[in-house]
This record gives sequence, structure tokens and C-alpha cells, in this order.
Amino acid sequence: MNNIKIKNIFNENLIDLNMNAINKKEAIEVLTEHLYHEGYIINKDIFIKDVYFRENEGQTGLGNHVAIPHGKSDAVKITSIAFGRTQNDLVWESPDNKPVHVVILFAVRNVDKTTVHLKLLSQVAMALADDDTLDKLLVTNSKVEIIELLSQEMNKS
Repeated sequence: MNNIKIKNIFNENLIDLNMNAINKKEAIEVLTEHLYHEGYIINKDIFIKDVYFRENEGQTGLGNHVAIPHGKSDAVKITSIAFGRTQNDLVWESPDNKPVHVVILFAVRNVDKTTVHLKLLSQVAMALADDDTLDKLLVTNSKVEIIELLSQEMNKS
């Protein structure tokens, strides 16, 4: 499990480039629906409750129009990531107080919550630290490119 790669847990069906959510709650629900539909989670209500439990511990808005909510939950069957992008300005607690347009929802099995979760989070955080990557995430219409952009740090190391 040490060499987990984002490419292996990302699925194009978990990428929604035209999410019509108008607020944080809807964004989390839409992405949760994708996870459920693809069989990554077994109970939407429990998973969403666990996502909000984590939201209450601290802000998941990173700034630069990106938020990374995550749920560590027994409702998660397979640790995975869902990606949503919306043209709507989502109000989300973030350091720069800018609206969020990209939501990257982590669904983590409780048994993976320490090692795998931190590894995935650090990989995504490294990718998001790059301004070019951020700019591309906001505009690309290619799901394959989204996966490449978020996976790029592993390819360098």
C-alpha cells in the first residue's frame, strides 16, 4: 500500500466537470452520489455525516478556488477520490475567502485512514501547489488530464 497512486484510485466516472451544485452541501451530495453509483461507498447518509464530522474539525477550503473535503468512514468500501468542478461560486471556508469552483472529495476507508489518507492528501496537495496545475484544473475539459494533473507529482519522483 506504500506505493499507492492516485491514478489507481481515480476513475473518470468520479469526475464531474459540469457540477451544477450551488453550495457546499450540494457539492458534497453530488460527489457522494457519484461515489455511491460507482460502488465506492455503501451508504450515502453515513458517509456524508462523516464528511461533515471532518468539516467541523477545520476548514477544507485550500484557497485558489479549491476545497478538499474528506470523509473517513465505515461507509467507504474502496478508498477513492471524486472530483467536481462548477461555474457557480461555492461559499466555503478557505484562507483567501475566495469562492470554490473545484471540489476534491476524498472517501477513505477507516482502516486506511492514517497511511493511505495522508499519502493521497500529500500527493494532491503537491499537485495543487503548482499554479499551472491549478489553472488547468479550472479550465480543462479532459477527465484524463484531470487525473494526469493530480497524479503528476508521482511521475516526477
